[in-house]
Amino acid sequence: MALSGVMAAAFASGAMAQAPAPKAPAAKAAAPKAAARPAAARASAAGFPRVAGKPDFSGVWSAMSRANWDIEPHAAQSGLQMRPGPVVPVPGKDVVKMGTLAAIPAGMGVVEGGTLPYKPDARKTQQENKQNWIDRDPEVKCYLPGVPRANYMDLPFQIFQSDKSMLIAYEFAGAVRNVLFTDPGPAPVDSWMGQSVAKWVGDTLEVTVTGQIDRTWFDRAGNWHTADMKVVERWTPMDATHVRYSATITDPEVYTRPWTMNMVLYKHVGEDNRLQQFKCVEFVEELIYGHLRKEPLK
Repeated sequence: MALSGVMAAAFASGAMAQAPAPKAPAAKAAAPKAAARPAAARASAAGFPRVAGKPDFSGVWSAMSRANWDIEPHAAQSGLQMRPGPVVPVPGKDVVKMGTLAAIPAGMGVVEGGTLPYKPDARKTQQENKQNWIDRDPEVKCYLPGVPRANYMDLPFQIFQSDKSMLIAYEFAGAVRNVLFTDPGPAPVDSWMGQSVAKWVGDTLEVTVTGQIDRTWFDRAGNWHTADMKVVERWTPMDATHVRYSATITDPEVYTRPWTMNMVLYKHVGEDNRLQQFKCVEFVEELIYGHLRKEPLK
């Protein structure tokens, strides 16, 4: 059964510029006002689907950014894990084995202001994480990615929405989260994906995520958080196939102030869009049943 079918079942059960003419006609003078309308106000005219009068985000989405490598601006590198070289740092031994798979593409960053407002000791921890990327990154271990990282990984995600509920399924690691429209109170226990509670602010869906464990990262560069982190996501329609996504992070133990990331999400418009099965090394059959082989692999 296609994954989208499975998730649908789960959802059903729970849920250009020129100088202006000296005397411009009145109609043209009004055009700038229309162009200056907020993105959310233009969404309806652009044909963004709606359900019960609100934007319907249902569909398969992806972020075309380098944020999963590093949410801060960064130059291209041969590898995250480096070691001292005769002239300049060179890739670490384990990274060399990965060849081009470990090459880091340059990125403009998605953080407002460019640099994260780390406290000094917290920045040191981030640098240590980066130098030990292969051993520490939860993605390498195929752990659930957490929020907001799940929304800008290399693999897509799918949203199922009705007038009263929403479910987001991620291809990576089979992660999933329910977006609640009624606040049930504090999460009974912290988890990888946390608890998501949503409300509408005009045509923007604002989702507050709390109760995440401290083992997830924001990217492969070791940017991290504690279990006290609060994430406030804002999903705002731009046109029929684009959504402006932002996430404001508050974590006083790690950062000197709240900070925000921004990016655009793109809707897949092919005829047969669906999530595919994804198998991670942490959960492949060999790791679970390999010890039962008569001749174990070497």
